[in-house]
Amino acid sequence: MNYFLTYSFYVIILSILMGISTWKLFKKMGYSPFTAFIPFYNYYIILKETEHPKWWVVLTYFPVVGLIMMSVFHLFLMRKFGKKSFGEGFLTVVLPFIYMAFVSYNKNTEIPQPDKYSIEEPKKKEGFWGAVVYAIVFATVIHTFITQPFGIPTGSMERTLLVGDFLFVNKLNYGYRFPMRPVALPFLQGTIGGSDNPKKAPKSYIDEVKLPYFRLPGWEKVERYDIVVFNYPQDSVHTATDRKDPYVKRAVGIPGDVVEMRAGKLLINGKPEKILGDEFQQHAFYVEASSELDIRGIFKALGYVSIQSISSSSPNTVMYRMQLWDEAKEYIEQLPQVISVEEEIVDKDIAAIAYKNQAKTRVDTSNSIFPINSGWNPDWYGPIKIPKKGDVVELNSSNLPTYRWIISEYEHHKLRTKDGKIFIDDKETNQYKIQQDYYMMMGDNRDASLDARFFGFVPEENIIGKPMFTWLSVEGLFSDSQSSYQADGKRVRWDRMFKATNTGQKDKASYWWIAVLILVVFFGWEYFAKLFGKKKTEDEE
Repeated sequence: MNYFLTYSFYVIILSILMGISTWKLFKKMGYSPFTAFIPFYNYYIILKETEHPKWWVVLTYFPVVGLIMMSVFHLFLMRKFGKKSFGEGFLTVVLPFIYMAFVSYNKNTEIPQPDKYSIEEPKKKEGFWGAVVYAIVFATVIHTFITQPFGIPTGSMERTLLVGDFLFVNKLNYGYRFPMRPVALPFLQGTIGGSDNPKKAPKSYIDEVKLPYFRLPGWEKVERYDIVVFNYPQDSVHTATDRKDPYVKRAVGIPGDVVEMRAGKLLINGKPEKILGDEFQQHAFYVEASSELDIRGIFKALGYVSIQSISSSSPNTVMYRMQLWDEAKEYIEQLPQVISVEEEIVDKDIAAIAYKNQAKTRVDTSNSIFPINSGWNPDWYGPIKIPKKGDVVELNSSNLPTYRWIISEYEHHKLRTKDGKIFIDDKETNQYKIQQDYYMMMGDNRDASLDARFFGFVPEENIIGKPMFTWLSVEGLFSDSQSSYQADGKRVRWDRMFKATNTGQKDKASYWWIAVLILVVFFGWEYFAKLFGKKKTEDEE
């Protein structure tokens, strides 16, 4: 309910601005000045008067899309009053209510009479720019409300998903999450342009215009072992949940599960995890060889493999650190130069804590095991229970790090400690009721994955959706910072194109027909619209 109350507040503000800046223009078009203040109806009149499809009005106040549509409708209104130059259009888009007020309150502003000697060229221009607007709006609607493309730049899900895979993610399966920053540039996630320091890059959205979290019911819940796209919960650059960096991992634990790693093996509720048919887990192995291996030959046989050269304890051998899956491990073991292949397992007594300074007084939480006081590491982790909505947890000084981010960051309460006592919203307490479901997300490339073992539980509100299929896959597009060797150039992996990504089955279905359908709708819309309009004209005659 809070979402729609806040949404209504913004609609009213925009409608007041629209009315103040254009009521005189509406009067000159023959309407009551008060109609300029009425949400939706004011834009309906503009579409009617400028002879554009009136159903477009439903897109007026949609998050992200509405920003585009209102700018387009403002341009239509200004063109109605003869403001057609590039400069006038620029002012209409950049300073809409200021420029429209300037035009509206100018006593010389009138609706120009049509020039019968210059009909064809404006129609051609209108047709071209109309096609551009349609293309942008169509893509923005699909991108914002239905499915969104994501690229995979890192190897945390290798070999199930590959570096260079581009996924279409369904936003509806788990319930559509409404945008929390409705005023934003389309197609951009958090920042504008590339930058070595994201904190200094300009944001692609207006952070001050915000809406609370709200999600429609979906037709399925996040199930254990689903591959899920979500917003990185510990993103320090963006405060808006839906603008945090997108990550893709496997949901190894759902609300209420107990997750544990023992010697690099994952246990869920005390039982070994289930390996799905389309899952290719990778683990780190030390490979000792009597001479240098043919890396290019390994790439040719297995596809790209992350391989590092490391120092050997013997001058007569060569050592490598490789990320291998079962079939790759068997292949490497059979190479004649290979002496041994041993899995890398961190000692149980070594706690994975990183520091920001040499004195080790400032902990780097983003690269340390969660929770910070656990004494765990990626291979010996847990057991830890995943919070579930409605759970009442007991709080004390030892387990507070487990729930600190939940209370203060994800569920937005004031949390502080004093003299060994815990205060939530300035009230002393020793318990807390969990307000939403949480999940544990891990990468299939278990020893090269920044996952829940580091950033902790993923809130339900951070869930974006479920990958449907890989629409493009390019090997060598992103460099592997963990490997001493890189692929030779770039190549398209045609065998992965339009293949399903989240079925759990080894033989994946193909979704090429969806691509064809989108192309037909996108490029065929104008043709069918013209055909229908022509037929309608013939029937009227």
